Amino acid sequence: MNALRRLSRVAVIPTGAVVYLQGRRLRRDVPRLPDAALPWHGELPGPDPLRLLVLGDSTAAGVGADTQDEALPGQLGRELSALTGRGVSWRAIGENGADARELIERYLDEACALGPQDVVFLSIGANDALGLRSRGAFVRDIRVLLDRLREASPDAAILMSSLPAFFRFELLPQPLKWHLYLHSRSLEDGARAVVEAFPGAHMSPPPPPYTEGFFASDLFHPGPIGYRDWARFAVEDAVSAGMLRG
Repeated sequence: MNALRRLSRVAVIPTGAVVYLQGRRLRRDVPRLPDAALPWHGELPGPDPLRLLVLGDSTAAGVGADTQDEALPGQLGRELSALTGRGVSWRAIGENGADARELIERYLDEACALGPQDVVFLSIGANDALGLRSRGAFVRDIRVLLDRLREASPDAAILMSSLPAFFRFELLPQPLKWHLYLHSRSLEDGARAVVEAFPGAHMSPPPPPYTEGFFASDLFHPGPIGYRDWARFAVEDAVSAGMLRG
């Protein structure tokens, strides 16, 4: 299976025309939800506030939620505050549809200019899979992101999300679903090897089955319940991995 993952882009060729048409139809038919409303920063009261940065694609932009408070940044902030008993100052930076290269080119300077963070949560890779970017290019971009983020925040816990479990997305038709799953696992395998070798960084394992109410109305992005479950899973996993302590 690992060998098949490494050849995931080649595996598309026999059904390439069908996958292409299904991808076009998906982009046409899936409702395009807006980003979460501004502001993309917030505070949770408490002593010695933790500084949290959420950096990434549509999930950093809060697509699927009305506000960032009920999207990933706010939900992560609440989980961190409950864990540590500290306040949390959170901020989100990113763009709906961004892949790893676009994140570097458009937003990494802004993220690094914020000054040192205590926790950086990186959510990227879904659009790299959707765009069938090569594993090598994605891995190089992850190295750049980790290096720059570590330079800006020497003591931060850098947490990277696993890629979406596309095989559980009910709106995706076959064979598109299978190819997206295969290629996303290939990208994740490459990224995981880099993250695991990087000091002070950790990548979440694949998520558990999505709960009822996880998805927003487009059946693609998380809604507030999904962001809550995701944040809880990510923080609990980081604690188990020794990345975060109460």
